[in-house]
Amino acid sequence: MKQTIKHIYILSASAALLLSGCAPQHSGRVVTVSPAPCVLKADSNGKTRLDVAFHVPGHYLSKRSRIVITPHLMAGDSLVEALQPLALYSPIYNKKVNRLKVLKGYTDPYEGCKVDAGSTSEAADLPYTASLTVPYDIKGTRVVAVVSEDGCGECTGIDTIDVAGFKAPETLIETKKKLMLSWIEPEFNIRPKVREGRGVARLQFVINRYEIRPDMGSNGSELEDIVAKLSPVLSDSLATLTSLDIFGMASADGPLSFNTPLSRNRASAARNWLVKRLNISPEVQKVIKIGSRPEGWQPVLDAMVAAGHPDAPKVKAILDRYAGQNDDVAERYIRRLACWKDIRSRFLQKDRKVEYVYTYTMRSFTTDAEMLEMYKKRPDAFNEDELLRVASLAKDDVSRREVYQTLMKYFPQSAVGANNLAVLYLREGNEEAAQRVLEQQKALTPEQLNTLAASYVYAGDYERAIELLQDVELPEARYNLGLIKARMRRLNEAYELLRPYADVNSAIVALSLNRNDEARLIMKGVTTATPVAEYVRALIAARLREDNDVFGHLQQACSDDRLRRRAAADPDFAIYKDMERFKKIVAN
Repeated sequence: MKQTIKHIYILSASAALLLSGCAPQHSGRVVTVSPAPCVLKADSNGKTRLDVAFHVPGHYLSKRSRIVITPHLMAGDSLVEALQPLALYSPIYNKKVNRLKVLKGYTDPYEGCKVDAGSTSEAADLPYTASLTVPYDIKGTRVVAVVSEDGCGECTGIDTIDVAGFKAPETLIETKKKLMLSWIEPEFNIRPKVREGRGVARLQFVINRYEIRPDMGSNGSELEDIVAKLSPVLSDSLATLTSLDIFGMASADGPLSFNTPLSRNRASAARNWLVKRLNISPEVQKVIKIGSRPEGWQPVLDAMVAAGHPDAPKVKAILDRYAGQNDDVAERYIRRLACWKDIRSRFLQKDRKVEYVYTYTMRSFTTDAEMLEMYKKRPDAFNEDELLRVASLAKDDVSRREVYQTLMKYFPQSAVGANNLAVLYLREGNEEAAQRVLEQQKALTPEQLNTLAASYVYAGDYERAIELLQDVELPEARYNLGLIKARMRRLNEAYELLRPYADVNSAIVALSLNRNDEARLIMKGVTTATPVAEYVRALIAARLREDNDVFGHLQQACSDDRLRRRAAADPDFAIYKDMERFKKIVAN
């Protein structure tokens, strides 16, 4: 709930009368503060010190009044804390107060913080210091001062001054370095590498005949398209053709009993032409099979609908009514339509489709040496598992990235490949490339969501990262969410997320929440002796006044120049500043 800033003191009627006076006329003069702007930096526990001076211009204060300057710690528009006020009394006002004390036993609410003005015509500089604790969520926090007077008992605020803003405390957590990236180490399994291809050739035949004539219509180019697809498979020493099914199709027009063998003969003619054209061996010919598929009347209806033919609904009604029977039944009724001649001349296909489906296997590579050697020559012959294995054998991240880029070229929806390539980009500091890889995936796995969130942290978009991680039930994701919330000073939420991991970072957040005993308990289980870990141990010892342990841990921590400089100004070590041992540690 927002609080309205007010300071109300109830005086007796006689006191109010005695203290009454005339409000001053400021003529545009205002109270100012220096240094301005003032930016305060809180320590890891959110504590800081305000040290400023308020400047009251000459003739600002009337001869019969006082002004009260009250700094307020604000979070947005909400009052966090009203700090100790500062009161400046004119000489006459001061005499009134003293007289009231003698006559009425009056207690001045500003007795401990008043300053007597020597002369109201001269400017006054009023030093002001205060210790304060900044809210954990420092965003929008600031200090403002309200200048008020009560010379006549009716005046309220005169000026409101912006005094200070805050810089977020420098955390010991190096968020980007400590993010848990979800690298996936796949298990290598040798699987058959079965691949499939298919196509359609639209060929023209003499009516009721099945002989292949390459010179008829566009038959030549249609047949060569089949050759272009099958030739690389048949000539590849690593590939073995395992099936080739060819299906002929005849027109819907005419008896099914006649069209079925006709379409089969057309498929057989296509087979024979391919065997001769590609010089297919007798062994491979054994995997070629032929068949027939009635074309039916559906393509005719589709063509009529596409052309907007008015009788298309009539044809559809016939096909729906006799859907469970063969084409001859539907044809009998379609021929009775008044539009039959139009259908025959415009919508019965003049060419006949020959469909083909083929499968083949690629040779599997079973040893690491074979895979590394073949990868240099034929990466296209690898399946996803084999490329992942080659990536795991790469000698460094640059080589590994190249393999993953190749893998994504052939298997663009590889979940492992996309995630690991994005991780490699992040290691290089290329968060934009990482995002591009992951955003091309149709659906993101928990690991990919965690990696994508990390890319947004690298880009400084913490809100987007939190949005991605909020519902991801993955240990790495929960930990990263805790780090991000700690970075954003949402410390209570961060501690709940990080506490189960009981590591240096969870101890740092515990210290930021002033949970010093919990931080010590966490660090007892931490075996690492990095400079940051030693600095945390020194902080805990200082907070708990275990002075004998402070210097030993701090000596180890200050091997890192960044931490040495931090220690010299850290309020937690203020009580040691004058000790020679401390000076030696932070100066070395």
